[in-house]
Amino acid sequence: MRLILVGPPGAGKGTQAVHLAAHYGIPHISTGDIFRHNMKNETELGLLAKSYVDRGELVPDSVTNEMVKDRLSHADAQAGFLLDGFPRNVLQADVLRTVLAEAKTPLDAVLELSIDDAEIIARLSGRRTCRNCSASFHTIYEKPAVDGICDKCQGELYQREDDSEAVITRRLEVYAEQTKPIIAFYSAQGLLITIPAVGDVTEISSRAIAALSAAVVR
Repeated sequence: MRLILVGPPGAGKGTQAVHLAAHYGIPHISTGDIFRHNMKNETELGLLAKSYVDRGELVPDSVTNEMVKDRLSHADAQAGFLLDGFPRNVLQADVLRTVLAEAKTPLDAVLELSIDDAEIIARLSGRRTCRNCSASFHTIYEKPAVDGICDKCQGELYQREDDSEAVITRRLEVYAEQTKPIIAFYSAQGLLITIPAVGDVTEISSRAIAALSAAVVR
């Protein structure tokens, strides 16, 4: 299975990526992990990326594209892969299509996790983090025994700045502007499969596998 996972922040992509990669026996490839690996090991691409990061600049698509191309050339990705966090825009998607065409390993599907903005805001803005041990709780889904107090160490729970409703709303706007157009890109190629990302983790995973099994003909 050669698969891309897309969806807005808060849709549960990271969680589902782990489950789907395990089910299909393929590596879960996230751009964050690729960046960290290259920078930690001081590869040529890693040092180039670090030069941008150290200046407070965004790493350009050209560098990201080369990192992903290199990762997909590894032996463990030859029988399939799940990409999470790439491509983020149509230009990256077009580069990926060329890379996979050259390797004669076209995509099987692009799985979109669909969820309403209101639900995303409720999920993310309700998160609370312990100042002492960094444990996570939620005002709706995972309440602490005592409001505002960590169950594990009795530290104070607080809302991180990036979990505020204003920041989440902006992240969703950025997603709509930059990433959402790739959904139309893959839909036009007949690769897009969309499932609702609501329910518990196992239920969503089962829904995803059923949809992929029905759509992807081996």
